Amino acid sequence: MSRYDSRSGDPTSYRDRKSDSGFGVTGYGGSARSSSSKKDYDGAESPKKFDLDGLTPFEKNFYVESPEVERMSEKEVEEYRQRREITIEGRDVPKPIKSFRDTGFPEYVLEEVTKAGFVEPTPIQAQGWPMALKGRDLIGIAETGSGKTLAYLLPAIVHVNAQPILSPGDGPIVLVLAPTRELAVQIQQEATKFGSSSKIKSTCIYGGVPKGPQVRDLQRGVEIVIATPGRLIDMIESHHTNLRRVTYLVLDEADRMLDMGFDPQIRKIVSQIRPDRQTLYWSATWPKEVEQLARQFLYNPYKVIIGSPDLKANHAIRQIVDIITENQKYNKLVKLLEDIMDGSRILIFMDTKKGCDQITRQLRMDGWPALSIHGDKSQAERDWVLSEFKAGKSPIMTATDVAARGLDVKDVKFVINYDFPGSLEDYVHRIGRTGRAGAKGTAYTFFTAANARFAKELIALLEEAGQKVSPELAAMGRGAPPPPSGHGGFRDRGRGYGGGRPWN
Repeated sequence: MSRYDSRSGDPTSYRDRKSDSGFGVTGYGGSARSSSSKKDYDGAESPKKFDLDGLTPFEKNFYVESPEVERMSEKEVEEYRQRREITIEGRDVPKPIKSFRDTGFPEYVLEEVTKAGFVEPTPIQAQGWPMALKGRDLIGIAETGSGKTLAYLLPAIVHVNAQPILSPGDGPIVLVLAPTRELAVQIQQEATKFGSSSKIKSTCIYGGVPKGPQVRDLQRGVEIVIATPGRLIDMIESHHTNLRRVTYLVLDEADRMLDMGFDPQIRKIVSQIRPDRQTLYWSATWPKEVEQLARQFLYNPYKVIIGSPDLKANHAIRQIVDIITENQKYNKLVKLLEDIMDGSRILIFMDTKKGCDQITRQLRMDGWPALSIHGDKSQAERDWVLSEFKAGKSPIMTATDVAARGLDVKDVKFVINYDFPGSLEDYVHRIGRTGRAGAKGTAYTFFTAANARFAKELIALLEEAGQKVSPELAAMGRGAPPPPSGHGGFRDRGRGYGGGRPWN
């Protein structure tokens, strides 16, 4: 029997908490820890220096190295990390695991993993699970589709099962912050799948829908809350929940949350959580803003990077960039759809909600099975569109960047950037909706004179991924003006459908 199979501790052991009356303005005060200029974060203050009076001690180190992992020599460990492109930083970093059995996860968790069809841990799981199970703070940098959700959820389940059970009025033990509703919902689906066998309850807290069902979940008591920052603050200020029991905090897609301006909300939430918590901080990129926030919230963390910390695209994705004018876009899109449409899912990205609706309307008038998803749609409509797309009933979906991060739809075969995004990071995340979990995919991009400032960086990204760079794009990268007529096109690059539209 696994040591994680039963919950430990006296359920009443939290009765000594100082207050049951909600938070003051300052919360725990010290949880936004002082910054440090040192790379290993050893300048951040230890949580032990803060006032922890009245806070019940809790267990967070559950890792027992398996005999197989223990037998791995330093040379074998180094070779394994090199082969799987794992880079590590930090003190006393545990060896990576090679199989699910090496984790020591309870049998019921392993059964769910097997049922889901996983053969071996992904690189982020192989190194991230031992780190997370040791109870230390963790920074994980990995591209979307790398398996990071389970890298923090399965240790979260172990963590919950080792804590005293919830008492009436208790808030969650695990808090996961996510930037968008779609990502939050997908995380909760995974939490439900893997947590149900140990009777762990979870709920998803996000805006754009009535509060009633979310409030009822919180009042009934849930061990795991997945939330977007704004709605969570609303729930805390309305006294529908509290964060006194949170000992395992996850910030997922931290870079995206900062891009969306959530910095003040994140700080407000973290200030309400006990400073000796375990914090797991996940990001696909590592700009200075993301690093600065990590320095304030994490103490003596491990850091694991999968692949290069430099921005790069998934090598399983074929990238084709077409230099065209704005006026040519729609006709090019229709021609491309005629070439590639075979019933597979096609995701088309636009810059604006208005553009999204206009192109979708035009496509439908022309007989294409398209639906759109963006921030102005009601949550019910977004859910319906997503379910139609996932089921293949409407295989074409147009979207703004709200769907670019964390959207987990299997078998998206093609991504089309109708409008080039505002950054190379967003480009990488958009095209990352295809080529997931080892599958191949193709990304087509319409590139205009207005996007010329991105040409040089885009060329570097394409070359790193072993993709062909067209002469027209290369010329733009050197500062030459784009050709007026949109040379290049997507000639013979997809499977034809007889020139007709099969979905009329």
